[in-house]
Amino acid sequence: MLSKTRSAPADSPAPGMTGDTITRSVSNESPVAATEPDVAPARRSATIDRETRRERSRRRAHRSRLHAYAILTVALVAFLIALAASNTAHVKVNWVFGTSHVSLVWLVLFAAILGWLLGLVATAAFHWRTRAPRRGGGTS
Repeated sequence: MLSKTRSAPADSPAPGMTGDTITRSVSNESPVAATEPDVAPARRSATIDRETRRERSRRRAHRSRLHAYAILTVALVAFLIALAASNTAHVKVNWVFGTSHVSLVWLVLFAAILGWLLGLVATAAFHWRTRAPRRGGGTS
């Protein structure tokens, strides 16, 4: 036997929340009362999903780090532009099989890109040679 009665509980779980009191009988025929909160989904999410101080602090610290990275990136780009503008003179480069005259900016840029690419290749090679052994399924 199931009957449903609406009433406001004396000690509400949260301000502004009302509950539904449901009286139902169990196997030994004694009625049992249970309380179900009757809260709109927006109000429920506002009370349950409230941001804690730690989460807010973490979010603001992450935002501050992103701002710092953006400022450092702009400063680095400005520095590189100033470096390129001040090093436009041509220099003599001695290769193994000859010489050439190249703008210093292009020489530095070429050396930086070559170093970056070689670093990526070396990292990939070290990762490939030091990876963890495969588990199961393989026949060797």
